[in-house]
Parts: sequence; C-alpha cells; structure tokens
Amino acid sequence: MAQGQGFGFGLGKIKELQDAFQKAQQVQQGAKVLQEELENMEIPGQSENGLVTVYLSGNQEPRGIEIDPALLSQDLEIVAGSILEAMKVAYDASTETMRSKMEELTSGLNIPSM
Repeated sequence: MAQGQGFGFGLGKIKELQDAFQKAQQVQQGAKVLQEELENMEIPGQSENGLVTVYLSGNQEPRGIEIDPALLSQDLEIVAGSILEAMKVAYDASTETMRSKMEELTSGLNIPSM
C-alpha cells in the first residue's frame, strides 16, 4: 500500500456509505410495511367466461374462489379449465402488483461501489 493512500476510503466514500446504509434502513422499513400491505390485498382473477373468480393476496396466497352455479352443469373439463384460467389471471395480477410495489420501494436506491 502506498503511503498516504489509506484503505481507499476518502471522506466522500464514507459519506456515500453512510447514505447507502441509511437508504437500506429506509428500504427495510418500507419492506415491512409493504409485506403487510401485500398480505392484506385481495387481488381477483376471473375466467374468460366470467363464471369463476379467484382471489389471491399480494403474496399469491389463496384467499377465496367464487364459482357461478351455472358452470357446475358443464363438463368437468370446462369447470377445471375455468378455474385454472382464473387462477392464472389472479397469479399474474398478484405477481405484477408485487413487482410494481417492490420497484416503487427500491427506486432511487443507488449503492456506491467501493
């Protein structure tokens, strides 16, 4: 190590690190709030025929399902297909909601390199 160079951390780098740690703490606090928010969400997904609606939390946890009684007179394949379709729609919506909320939380987080 050359004389006078220290460990490569100038005062500017220390300030950047302090800022990064502060931002990380803010993100951690925000993540706790976001987790609770996602758990309390109820995101619907509906089959194309409109006869099945599935509800998931923002964390993809199943919350409920509604099936129109008219669907139950259909063939089993149609019933199963409608349920699966509604589940996929709800899952996609829940995943997109989670991704969007995480992007909001972490936007502007700029961790400096050392």
